[in-house]
Amino acid sequence: MFVLSKLFWLLAQPLSLAFVLGVSALLAGLFRLARVQGLAGGLGCLVLFVTLYTTAGPVALQVLEARFPKPSQDPANPACAIVLGGAFDTDVTTTRGGIELNQAADRFVEALRLARAFPGMKILVSGGDGSLSGQREGDAVVSRRFFESFGIGADRLIEEAASRNTFENIRNSKSLLEQAGLRDCLLITSAFHMPRAMGLMRKAGLAVTAWPTDYRTSGTQALRLDFTQPTLNAQQTSTALREWLGLLGYYFGGRISALFPAP
Repeated sequence: MFVLSKLFWLLAQPLSLAFVLGVSALLAGLFRLARVQGLAGGLGCLVLFVTLYTTAGPVALQVLEARFPKPSQDPANPACAIVLGGAFDTDVTTTRGGIELNQAADRFVEALRLARAFPGMKILVSGGDGSLSGQREGDAVVSRRFFESFGIGADRLIEEAASRNTFENIRNSKSLLEQAGLRDCLLITSAFHMPRAMGLMRKAGLAVTAWPTDYRTSGTQALRLDFTQPTLNAQQTSTALREWLGLLGYYFGGRISALFPAP
């Protein structure tokens, strides 16, 4: 299932889909299938236009980010925080070492801020190698270097380094939390990812407080044409589509109980 989901996403992401439709139109032309050529070419152009030159993707991402509002103040005295991986460029760190953060870096920056504010708080980092190759070090491994470089001792860290996706994040974390006797933790992940993560937590019977971070939109996006930032539009469309497809897949696969989990 893990490999199939990876292969599916390689083809389903907007730019890949537009490419496949373009190739289909070219092949249809070679075989003189005019209707198929026109349909495939038209759909490919439509996918590209919506992806690059509209705010459809940012708006879809914004809806996800708004689902679980950010708490207005810090918790009283959290016992633990669960940080979902995906914030380190593990392809680079595996070969070069060190600490290389990506766009989701806020997950670990926020965890660090809370760790310094609450010295008794444990941090469970969930994230193994989610690549198809299986040759990279996971976020849990890199996170030890990250936290220790800021004075957070290894005795405060719980590393879950076997998971490859969000479903495995939660499943594996549950057993570690039970072993450590920890409950009522904060769940730190990107705001757009929070609905799916919270749905899995509830399905697993884990009570956690949503602690969203890593916002990608302003919260004021409206659906419109946008010719000013096609690269960003494409990136946000891809992120939103992947998350919405993840929600659909997890819901119909029985992994979450609600299609769009709410607070």
